[in-house]
Amino acid sequence: QVQLVESGGGLVQPGGSLRLSCEASTFTFSSYAMSWYRQAPGKERELVAGITKTGDSTNYAESVKGRFTISRDNAKNTVFLQMNSLQPGDTAVYYCKASSILLRRSYWGQGTQVTVSS
Repeated sequence: QVQLVESGGGLVQPGGSLRLSCEASTFTFSSYAMSWYRQAPGKERELVAGITKTGDSTNYAESVKGRFTISRDNAKNTVFLQMNSLQPGDTAVYYCKASSILLRRSYWGQGTQVTVSS
């Protein structure tokens, strides 16, 4: 059974930092592009950041550019999201997603809550 398990969420004050992790199991992690999405209450799920299979290219939502960094370690089947200068508007449930256009498959994690509040 495919699993994507996120961790690292929590409560942080404005201006603080968090590092999210998403560990994959039971599929060939290095064959999948990875991305982070988030969904705030009452809003649609939105793409935050993405990274290619090899990690040689990344993309970010405008709202997080310069503050968030996505990275991956294929040896550890893990993708990370370093989040700095967090703002209350970043409060959401964060999900990781694995996608393969070639294999026509995608998988979602269960999500981890990030709350930015003083």
